[in-house]
This record gives sequence, C-alpha cells and structure tokens, in this order.
Amino acid sequence: MLQVTNLGKAYRKYHSELNRIASWFGLPTKSVSEQWVLREISFSVAPGEAVGIVGQNGAGKSTLLKLITGTQKPSIGSVTVNGRTSAILELGMGFNPELTGRQNACHAAGLMGFNRREIEHMLPMVEEFADIGEYFDQPVNIYSSGMQMRVAFALATSFKPQLLIVDEALSVGDAAFQRQCFRRLEEYLNEGMSLLLVSHDIESVKKICSKALFINQGLNQGFGEAKEICEEYERYLFGNKNYQEDSSETSLKKDASLLDSSLVVTNELSYGDGRAVIEDVWLECENKKRVNVIGTGSVFYIKSRIRFNALVENPKIAFLIKTTEGISIYGTDTKNLKEQGGSYKAKDRILCSFRVSNHLADGTYFLNFGVKDFNSQDSLFIHRRVDVLMFRIQTSRDLNYSGLVNLNATFSMQPDLL
Repeated sequence: MLQVTNLGKAYRKYHSELNRIASWFGLPTKSVSEQWVLREISFSVAPGEAVGIVGQNGAGKSTLLKLITGTQKPSIGSVTVNGRTSAILELGMGFNPELTGRQNACHAAGLMGFNRREIEHMLPMVEEFADIGEYFDQPVNIYSSGMQMRVAFALATSFKPQLLIVDEALSVGDAAFQRQCFRRLEEYLNEGMSLLLVSHDIESVKKICSKALFINQGLNQGFGEAKEICEEYERYLFGNKNYQEDSSETSLKKDASLLDSSLVVTNELSYGDGRAVIEDVWLECENKKRVNVIGTGSVFYIKSRIRFNALVENPKIAFLIKTTEGISIYGTDTKNLKEQGGSYKAKDRILCSFRVSNHLADGTYFLNFGVKDFNSQDSLFIHRRVDVLMFRIQTSRDLNYSGLVNLNATFSMQPDLL
C-alpha cells in the first residue's frame, strides 16, 4: 500500500530567490546552507497493516507524513502510494475558518475526488459520527479543538480510505470520542484498510499497530515489531539518551528479572518537613538482587532506607505505582496493612520492605514513595519522593490478555439443564 525508499528532506537557504527558483527546475545552483530534518528513511506498509511512528517532538514525524501525503516535496528518495489516501495532519489543516463544518466537509470531500452524489450520500454519516449538533452548521472559527478533531476524523474515515494517515489528532477530545475513533480504526483494519499512526501514546501504538518506526533526530532508529520498537523508544526516552542497541539487549529479552542501567529517572520531585529522609528506594526479586525489569506473575519487593532527624511516633510508610501517563495503578501504606510504625528518634535508621505480587502488563511504570505522620489529622508527608524510580514489566510475547493488569481469568462451560 505504501513504500518509502531512502526518503530525505533538507531545508536550504539561497543567495537569492532566483537561485531558489532555478533549483526547482534542476538548474545548477548552490545553496548558502542546508538543514536536514529527515534522512535515509525507508519502510513499507502492506494492505491491512497498521504502522505506528514514534519519536520525540522535533524528530521529523510530521515532516515525514507531509512528504507521504504530498504537501511537501522530498529532497531525496521516493514515496509510492497504491490506493486512496486520507490524512489528518495538523488539526484543522485545510479547513476554512469562515465556513461551517458542513461546508468544509463538502469542499474537502470534493478535493478528495468525490462527486456531488457521493458527498450528499456520505454527509449524514459525517455529521452523525462527529456528533456536534447544531455546531455542524456554524463557522469553524468558533469550534473548540475537540470539535475540529471530531469533524476532521469523521470526514477522513466516513469515505473509508485504503490508507489512513493520522498525526496525533486522537490526543484531542474527550475520552468517549477517542474510544469511538479507535473502534472505527479497529473495524476498518479488520476490513483491510492500512493505517499510519503518529502518536505519543505508546500503549495505543502497541495495541493497534503490528509494526512501528522509531525516528530519532531525523534518522531511522528502528523499524520492526511494534512491541520491540516501542520498548526501544521508551528506553531511549526515559533512560540513557546515548542508548544504542548492543549485545546486552539480547540477554535482557531472555531474562525476566534484570537490572537495566538505562532506566534512569531524570525528573524526580522530593518534598517534606525534614523530620525524616528517604535515603534510598529500590526493587528486589526473590533472590535479593536489585532489579528494575520484572516478569509478570512473579513476586518482587519494594525496599527503602529511611533516616530520622527528629522524634517520629508511628510513621506511616506508603508507595504508589503509576503509568507513564500518571495513572495510579496501585498503592497502599502500613496503616492500611495494619502495621504499627514504632517510635524513632533522631539518627535512627530503618529498612522497609513491601512484598508485591506482580500482575501488571507489559510497559514502563513509575514509583512514588513516602513517609507520613500516622498521628497527624492532615496526614502530612514527613518526606515524599515522587517518581523516585522507574521499572519495566516484561512478559513473554504470547500474551493471553490485554489491558494494564492480568486478573488471571479462567473459563468454564457446562450444559444448561433448565
């Protein structure tokens, strides 16, 4: 459906506009300077295949999509598209703000090559899916970003393209409509549509896409199975920025309980009243080795070393596990576990340990750890470390569930005798 070969894009400066125009016609002319934003990008999308594109802001993802859709011309390389393409690039791109949503839908569909009869047939479907009520006949310049996305997505998908290109548009809007969009994507993919999706939502890329492309500073950092490429991107994003694939990665994929030195937190937040200090927080597997890569279904321990600087009666020790998006997955404390904290004076130190049965799904998670005053009505933190460490859950490839946790469901069936 799509073949991208050795694609590159450079922005050049010339001595004059005449030199720039001469370059358009292939005449020999020399630029003053050039800046490459994409170089040596090659990949393909088969019919019915979904490919995700991941990378940091400024990596060149949006430029790549503009080259594929033809809104920009490549400096080198080629793009071959075999089929009708629909794209949602910059939000509201191509909409006339003075026209209504209905008028914009008609004009955009006409530019896509549909005749009046086809447009009149599909317009009610666009209106129904967008579900913005009377605003569909109001000027777009009064729309919120979420309403613009609703119309743009409804228009791009109601005509059922053979290749759909989406650039971060699904990050806008309410959760219910986002889920509606993903349901439509899943339905169309099952019917043979191809998808090229740019998203910072790594879990969505893993769930929807079978393959992924990782672009880093305009270069192809990796193309392959979506799960592997997303994990490589997360290691780069949250760990060592100079990370490169090496032989240690092979052993990492074989062992479900390892210490990955690239999983380093760079934006920890720490605060408290100073009566105690959480000196260290780490994870251990059952053989008492420090780890930050844990296999699902295993047991691990959240451990900490706490130093007291003043008298503290019955401190409450707490932890919280979150996703990279900040969603709280699980947390508890010694009070909920019916554990008494004891009494500690200045210079006392304690070692704390929570035993956790791991039922988390594949992904990267963050840990908060804190010490509270058990006797305080406000439950104030004596010391709290937010995002004190990060860890990765790693399972076998053959997952028999989806979501953030594995609830170990079982199934039984018997004849109904009624």
